[in-house]
Amino acid sequence: MRKFVIVAAALLVAACSGSSTPAPSAAPSAAASAAASGAAASPAGPALSGTLKILIHQNPPLVDFMTAFNKTFEAANPGLTVDMSVVNANDLPTNVNTRLTAKDVDIVVPTTTGLSSPVQPYMTNVTPPYWQSLIDGGNLLDLTDQPFVKNYDPTAIKDASTYNGKVYTISLGRVAYGGLYYNKDLFTKNNVKVPTTWSELVTACATFKAANIPCMTAGGKDGWPIFVGAFGLGGAAYPDQAALVQGLWDGSIKYTDATYVDLLKKYQIYDGDMMESGASGLAGDAAPGRFASGAVAMEAGGSWYAAAIEAAKPAFQWGYIPFPGSDNAADNQNMFGKYDMSFAVSSNAPNKAAALAYLAAFSDPANYQAFVTAVGFIPTQPGATLDTQIGKELAPYLANFKVGFEEYWVPPKGAGANAACALGANLFKPYGTADDPAAAAAACQSDLGL
Repeated sequence: MRKFVIVAAALLVAACSGSSTPAPSAAPSAAASAAASGAAASPAGPALSGTLKILIHQNPPLVDFMTAFNKTFEAANPGLTVDMSVVNANDLPTNVNTRLTAKDVDIVVPTTTGLSSPVQPYMTNVTPPYWQSLIDGGNLLDLTDQPFVKNYDPTAIKDASTYNGKVYTISLGRVAYGGLYYNKDLFTKNNVKVPTTWSELVTACATFKAANIPCMTAGGKDGWPIFVGAFGLGGAAYPDQAALVQGLWDGSIKYTDATYVDLLKKYQIYDGDMMESGASGLAGDAAPGRFASGAVAMEAGGSWYAAAIEAAKPAFQWGYIPFPGSDNAADNQNMFGKYDMSFAVSSNAPNKAAALAYLAAFSDPANYQAFVTAVGFIPTQPGATLDTQIGKELAPYLANFKVGFEEYWVPPKGAGANAACALGANLFKPYGTADDPAAAAAACQSDLGL
């Protein structure tokens, strides 16, 4: 099998990378600098030939990087052609299943959330995640003994790539959500302390509003950016998100508990008082530009928005902090997020040798660093770094990186629309219909049906 380093052509993506929602975005200057390191020689190995078929999801920085990487891989293997298909992220499960069934694909992105939400022993009457059905059906190749797996952080492999003790994917990165972008210049000008507690955040918003400056924004028109932006708020109340899921299932935690009702009260303040009035009509991909304009003090959202903010060339310095959801500052040091995309090989891959060689090349530390720099992921290889503004902002919190609720949650069959009420930050007006936290909690518990 060939092992080589591909950097020069792969990093030409820097100039044409853009932003995408909800996927992470590129960091052009860092990517371009990595390209200068050149390409290492390739030791002799079996010649690859034929066609290597790859299926990925739409995300402009990812597509740009992969396109350049594929060309370089082809140049290193003159007898091989890489045929890459790109589909909308929402259509990924259907397309992956269809292509695997037809046995006409070699490498796929089975999920953009890692091997998340596996069915746990305490869960009954549930539908397993589709990736679990793929593996149980024998559609994904066991990668456990592949040497390139050792290049990745063992925790990432265990948490996001392993099922029943075997490795079926390589997890390529993590993203943070539940944080707040903040305009450092506005904070200084208005003598506002960067909030480390909920009360300080409430005070900060009141100060900005008194100065006719909207406190914060998010892409409320799309719905999901509102609850994603507040993951840290929920995480401050329930820092062990896996235990929260188990507690909801076994009844030891209820949505009607005082702790959760208090959380809903904070969600209502977040929705109705902290968010600017126009956020309900703002699309997710427009929110970074709104923040970058300097018109609002903060934006609630994930790390993937950073490149879009930078691309808008804000005339101010910005920072990124965990959402301070508790009045105990120590409870607000966790950064919640998720594992993102992964690669898997079809167990019926027409060109299995090329697929494994491709993943080995991609996983080479220099190539993986180039990928992380271009796409903007928090790395899952120990030696890789995210040398961008968002990377610097995240660095103090990465030791406290925690996977969020949605990566553990599996609802019982027949559950109502609000069964996943832990994602309830958009329950309240103007993003939802609720206006009474206690009544909303009772409705959530009823929908759960456990």
